[in-house]
Amino acid sequence: MTTPELSDLDYLREIERLAYRVTVEASNEDWLAFEPDPKSATPLQRSVNALARALRSYHFDGDGCVEEDRPLVRLVGATVLKPGVMPAGVDDDYEQACARIGVEARPEGWALWNTWDDGGLQVTMVVSAVETTQGLFENWSRGRALDPVTPLPSQVALVRRGWIGPMTFSPRGVSRTGRGGQPLS
Repeated sequence: MTTPELSDLDYLREIERLAYRVTVEASNEDWLAFEPDPKSATPLQRSVNALARALRSYHFDGDGCVEEDRPLVRLVGATVLKPGVMPAGVDDDYEQACARIGVEARPEGWALWNTWDDGGLQVTMVVSAVETTQGLFENWSRGRALDPVTPLPSQVALVRRGWIGPMTFSPRGVSRTGRGGQPLS
């Protein structure tokens, strides 16, 4: 079996994805260190720690790196609705979609965060955090299972029972729901 020929950029993305998986597995084994290496670290552990420190992440407001006082929201997926830019599979225009959901149309658009409530029921949070959601998409496209911090109350327009779609699945959402998406390993 032959492997597909990758462009230089696709090759680098694949190497970055695989390197990220190595650091995830090291973290799962509970020895990954972002701080200086412990004296007991093996040469392999020192190399993986250096790799983890060097990997690039696309940072954005709400990624949890700074907002340590707010918990993360576990997302199965998300959607961005903006005037003139609607997701594939949505027949409504922006104003119609907003009316159907029950929010006022706004020039900046809305993000729909599909998650679970405390009882495990599917819910959609309609939030003003459009840029945060676009940052999530950047990371998810690289296979990084990042979740945003809990939005501020002023960022939440409403919460509805059930998931509103179509949505872009997070890597965790792909795993948890068994739906298609990026490879997990």
